[in-house]
Amino acid sequence: MTTMTNASVREFKMPDVGEGLTEAEILKWYVQPGDTVTDGQVVCEVETAKAAVELPIPYDGVVRALHFPEGTTVDVGTSIIAVDVSGGAAPAEEAAPPAPDTAAEPAPEPEPKGSGRQPVLVGYGVATSSTRRRPRKPAAGAQPELNGHTPAPAAAAEPAPAPAAGPVDGGQRPLAKPPVRKLAKDLGVDLTTVVPTGPDGIITRDDVHAAAQPKAPEPQAPATTAPAPAPAPAAPAPAAYDTARETRVPVKGVRKATAAAMVGSAFTAPHVTEFVTVDVTRTMKLVEELKQDKEFAGLRVNPLLLIAKALLVAIRRNPDVNASWDEAAQEIVLKHYVNLGIAAATPRGLIVPNIKDAHAKTLPQLAESLGELVSTAREGKTSPSAMQGGTVTITNVGVFGVDTGTPILNPGESAILAVGAIKLQPWLHKGKVKPRQVTTLALSFDHRLVDGELGSKVLADVAAILEQPKRLITWA
Repeated sequence: MTTMTNASVREFKMPDVGEGLTEAEILKWYVQPGDTVTDGQVVCEVETAKAAVELPIPYDGVVRALHFPEGTTVDVGTSIIAVDVSGGAAPAEEAAPPAPDTAAEPAPEPEPKGSGRQPVLVGYGVATSSTRRRPRKPAAGAQPELNGHTPAPAAAAEPAPAPAAGPVDGGQRPLAKPPVRKLAKDLGVDLTTVVPTGPDGIITRDDVHAAAQPKAPEPQAPATTAPAPAPAPAAPAPAAYDTARETRVPVKGVRKATAAAMVGSAFTAPHVTEFVTVDVTRTMKLVEELKQDKEFAGLRVNPLLLIAKALLVAIRRNPDVNASWDEAAQEIVLKHYVNLGIAAATPRGLIVPNIKDAHAKTLPQLAESLGELVSTAREGKTSPSAMQGGTVTITNVGVFGVDTGTPILNPGESAILAVGAIKLQPWLHKGKVKPRQVTTLALSFDHRLVDGELGSKVLADVAAILEQPKRLITWA
C-alpha cells in the first residue's frame, strides 16, 4: 500500500457500511489512476459480512492511486484510494516524498467542494491507524527521556547491561506480569531462579514452564533455546491435498458471517421445532385469482405472499411470539412491529433481508415489497440496513422440492417458519379421498421466549388461514 504526502491529496478510507463491521473485500474498481471523479461518484464495490455495497467518493478530483487490488480484504478505517483535489492532472510518476520535518505540523487537508464540512458516509470517520505506544519504564542504568527525546549517553558511560542469563540477583525483584507470577506460584517455581527470555528481562510463561521441567543431566542451553511446552501437532502442509480432486474455497464475506451467526444461534437459543401438514388448495386458487386482479397488476403474486400475510395475522393474534431475548439485561423485549425476514439464496450465500413494518402493509403493498426484496437480493445489491432489525423470518425450502426442514433461528429473533414444497397428494376432503394441494410447515422458536402452547397456536393459525384463506378477512 502506498501513502500520499501531498497536502492536496485526499485519502478515502474504507467506511463502516454497516453497524459494527470491521472489514470489507474490494470486489471491483470502477476507476483507475488518472481518472477524474466527482463528489458522489461510485468508485468501487465492496463485499462486507452482510452484502455487496457500492462506495461513492465524497469529493472532486483526480485519482492518484488505488492502494489495494481487487479481491483484497481491507480493515475499516484504512485508506483505499488517493484523490488529488487540487484540480491539476495526476503526474505520470509520484514524486519522492520530502524528508519529514519533526518540528513542522502536517498541513490540514482541504475541505471538499461545496460545503464547510466533509460529507460523511455511514460509519465514515474511523480513527486513523496511527497509534502512540506508551513509553516503557526505563531499565536500570538507562538515561531518562526529556521532552520525548533521549539524551545521548556520556562518552565514558558504559552501555546498560543486558538481562542476566541466570538467576536474578536476590536484591532485585524479578520482572514478571501478574498472570506469570500466579503461574509460577501454582507450579511451585521460584521466580528468582528463572532465566528470563522476554524483552527487558521480563519472565514469560514459557520461562516458568521451562523452569518447572525436570533438570536435564547436560548443561542448560541458552535462554533463547530453552525448551517450550510440547507444541500442538503441526497442520498438514498445504500441498498435501490433491488439487486435481479437491478445491478449497476461503470462507469469507456473507458465508463467513452466516456460519458464525448460525453457530451462535444454535448454541445460544434452545430451539424447538413443530410441524403441521395442511391442505392449501384454496390458497392456490386465491393466488390465481389475485394474479388477474387489477390491483396486483405488475406485482409479484405467489403462494409466499399469502403465507407471509398468514404469518403476520397469526402474530397479530399471538403478539408475544414477536420478541427477543436480552441476555445482558435478563429481559424479554416484546416488539410492537414486525420486520419480516425472507431468506434468500444468492451466489454470495444465504442472506435474510427483511420488510420493515410488514405488519402495517396491505396485501398489494406487501406484494410490492416482497418483489423488490427478492429482485435486489438476486442482483446482490441488498444493503446492510435491509438485513438488520428483523423480528421473525420465513424460509421457503419448497422451491428446491424439499418437503420441510428444521430451520435455525436468525440471531436476535424468536421464530422462523419453513415452508415445504406444495405437492398434489391424496387427501381426505369432505369425507372422500381426493387429490389436493398439500404442504408441510415447520416453525422453530426460541423456547426461552416461546413455550409449546404459544408456538402451537401460531403454527395452527397459519395453517388454518392457508386452509381457509377467507380468514385473512375475518381475523385481520
